[in-house]
Amino acid sequence: MAGWDEVLREVSSVPNVLDTTREKYIEQLSKLTGRNTICYYSSFLTKQAQNTGIIDNDINGFMTAIKGMDCSRGLDLILHTQGGSPEAAEAIVSYLKAKFGNNIRVIVPQIAMSAGTMIACAAKEIFMGKHSSLGPIDPQFGGGIPAYNVVWEFNQARESLRKNPTDINYWRLRIQQYPASFLKSALDAISLSSELASNWLASNMFAMDADKDNKVKRVVEHLNEHDMSKTHGRHFDIDKCRSYGLVINALEDDQKLQDAVLSVHHSCMISIDKTNIIKIIEGNKGRRVLITQNV
Repeated sequence: MAGWDEVLREVSSVPNVLDTTREKYIEQLSKLTGRNTICYYSSFLTKQAQNTGIIDNDINGFMTAIKGMDCSRGLDLILHTQGGSPEAAEAIVSYLKAKFGNNIRVIVPQIAMSAGTMIACAAKEIFMGKHSSLGPIDPQFGGGIPAYNVVWEFNQARESLRKNPTDINYWRLRIQQYPASFLKSALDAISLSSELASNWLASNMFAMDADKDNKVKRVVEHLNEHDMSKTHGRHFDIDKCRSYGLVINALEDDQKLQDAVLSVHHSCMISIDKTNIIKIIEGNKGRRVLITQNV
């Protein structure tokens, strides 16, 4: 008869069917492309939880996923994220470039917004489907406050007080919600987002283009433009992204690739839906970091 501890060890050693399913489809995609594959998935569409966005700690997940890979084969990064910290995105891109050089492609099966779109700008090319979306790269602060909204509110206060100094008490109540130096932080974040996207586009996607400077400027102006009648959550589909000048490949042009990508996508989304997983960072070598949280 097996003891309690022996049965517990045996049960714990049984592979999780969700893990093995993801692993199978990620490996199939990697074999199809002849490239390394890493999935970065967030639960943001279905679960409200902390740390679903792109954060500094994600670098540990990428380090785990990359271990054992032959980096000369390049990387396909599958992104599904609402975005997050531009600084964290910078650290992730810097690390991936150190490992794979410019041989990085980004695949967006559904949504890669904000800092996710920034990371996509670091790729040599992007793959999207008719159902896929990128978004504006204007950064957000804790609580989901767009940096541009902060700048707009301070500008509104300045203009209003210039015309009507008696509005001082109203604007004092509005502005005091922001910590000291918050306006500068917002302006710095906006500047950083544009700077990073510009540098990444110039060094990879448009590196060999004779009209590089103009193309980079055009893309970044579209991705970081802001109008208070528009929202941070706007979705840019494949046609709009192409009209901005981004190098986009349609998943529908290669049925085998589309099927393989969507198999990975569905396995990741089902894993998130059926468990308390809020983030998946997983590579084709079967190494993964799964972030869980009771939500």
